[in-house]
Amino acid sequence: MVVEILQTDLIPDVDLTFTKVDLQDVIPHDNDPVVISLVTAGRRVHCVLVDLESSANVMFLTTLNRLQLSTNELKPYTGCLYGFAWDKVVVRGHIELRTTFTDGTSSRTTSIRNLVVNAPSAYNILLGRPNLNRLGAVPSMRHMRMKLPSLEGAVITIKSDQREAKKCYENSLKTKRGVFSVTTRPPREDKVTREEIVRENRPELAGGVVEKEIGGKMFKLGQSLCKESQDQVVGVIMRHLDAFAWTSADMPDIDLDFQCHRLTMDPKVRLVCQRRRKFNKEKRQVIREETEKLLKAGHIRKIQYLEWLANLVLVKNANGKWRMCVDFTDLNNACPKDSYPLPNIDALVDSASGCRLLSFLDAFSGYNQIMMHPKNECKTAFMTDLSCYCYKDMPFGLKNAGPPTND
Repeated sequence: MVVEILQTDLIPDVDLTFTKVDLQDVIPHDNDPVVISLVTAGRRVHCVLVDLESSANVMFLTTLNRLQLSTNELKPYTGCLYGFAWDKVVVRGHIELRTTFTDGTSSRTTSIRNLVVNAPSAYNILLGRPNLNRLGAVPSMRHMRMKLPSLEGAVITIKSDQREAKKCYENSLKTKRGVFSVTTRPPREDKVTREEIVRENRPELAGGVVEKEIGGKMFKLGQSLCKESQDQVVGVIMRHLDAFAWTSADMPDIDLDFQCHRLTMDPKVRLVCQRRRKFNKEKRQVIREETEKLLKAGHIRKIQYLEWLANLVLVKNANGKWRMCVDFTDLNNACPKDSYPLPNIDALVDSASGCRLLSFLDAFSGYNQIMMHPKNECKTAFMTDLSCYCYKDMPFGLKNAGPPTND
């Protein structure tokens, strides 16, 4: 991970608060992003996304051209950008631009470094975390505003244009890579194998590990644990051995009467059957093998009469193996977003403070343990060379799959 040390502006000690007054002109919404406008290179730029998921400030090449700036002004960038699917994003270079944030009353001007990428996007600029922290800015999606202190100690309140935000969001759904959530990583030297990358990124237990056979299965325990602690962990594993899974067949389904996943869909949306995509011989073999595994485990079934039909997408994992996914883009567009409040990571870390032991539980394919509602199974249909199938269990990739998984 590249750590950028930026020259930090002197941030005045000003309280940035949001009150009911900030909600007066906000149209009720549940998925609108904070989209603002700013002045850079002497021109006002609209459609600037305040992106808390981005670890860099990104300007798209089309925006650079509209600002009548030449690519010759770009300075080399030696790092790498990776999207939310860990696909590499080519950086054309970076450029420092004087940028002004203003609400018409107060303003603040600072120099911001923008990484320039050539990719389609519904936005002109992504304002990432480094510059938000540097400015001391605080955005609020509920209040559709971003507040930051001026150098004189005043509070600058920049309102989000909701009409523009909705338009950008709709355009981003039509664009293959409309929204980037980028992470900076250092460049790697040539001749680095995939196995070395996996080994480098995998966390290692302090002091090494001790392998123990428990109930016919091999477990790895931290060697730094004392003998008494190891025996206690082994005892817990023995009592809950049925909670661990090694294959898809080891995962029992949750009773339908207890919980199942239902799709809430807009009745005005038309049904979509995607055009079939072609795969090479290697990918077809992977699809057959993965489909057989899901059939044997009872996660999918054959289907003949279709309402929705999606294609498969194969993504290569870091370990070199293929992962089979379903392109639920059209189905997700027909489902309104359920903004379920997930636990904040800070609260989870604080709750573990003071504990002697911390166990990291990997919920292996937890999605496949929750059943789909029988009336919604046909909507998860996907096509292969041999037949069409639909999911009996909740598949990975559905828009609102988070709430039932975290309940």
